[in-house]
Amino acid sequence: MRIKDTAKEDNIKQKAIEMIVKEGLQGFGVNKLAKAAGVSPATIYIYFKDKEHLISTLCLEVGKEMLDQSLTDFNPEMSFEKGLEIQWKNRLAYFLKHPIDMEFLEIMRYTIFYEQVTFMMKRDFGAIMNEFKDNAQQNGQLIKLPFEVYWALAFSPLYQLVKFHTQGQSYVNNAFALTDQVMKQALSLVLKALKP
Repeated sequence: MRIKDTAKEDNIKQKAIEMIVKEGLQGFGVNKLAKAAGVSPATIYIYFKDKEHLISTLCLEVGKEMLDQSLTDFNPEMSFEKGLEIQWKNRLAYFLKHPIDMEFLEIMRYTIFYEQVTFMMKRDFGAIMNEFKDNAQQNGQLIKLPFEVYWALAFSPLYQLVKFHTQGQSYVNNAFALTDQVMKQALSLVLKALKP
């Protein structure tokens, strides 16, 4: 039995993500991936039992990394303002550092492969975020809202700014960059809207 090479496995995963982002799932195949990664198709099967296993693994790993990084220095007991600020900063840092991974997750979101990520998010991340929201409401720092309304108001502005940033433009400006100042301005407006 051949020994697994972590660097080779990581290269295969990265090339797979890049291919799916560039060509979609319809253009993705093991033979094309092997060529792009500089390995034989048989090498890919050392690490993954089939194409579906590879894609599922990628979804779970990228999703887990994103969730873990968004929780860095975060505690659901902290004040609403501080907790939301940390969430925004963590998510923005991850989005800017891993734009290909974020595009990959966005493509996967509408496939059967994302079901495991959704389960993981509900089980791990969702419970923490709901506790944070409930604590903020009980402490009088957040108006009472259903979780989904809270989530849409709390994070959609950040996600839209990230989209403008990654596209390098908005609907009216041909050059847009998401600066710390712009992020703080948007966050202050979101906090103002959500506080009692």
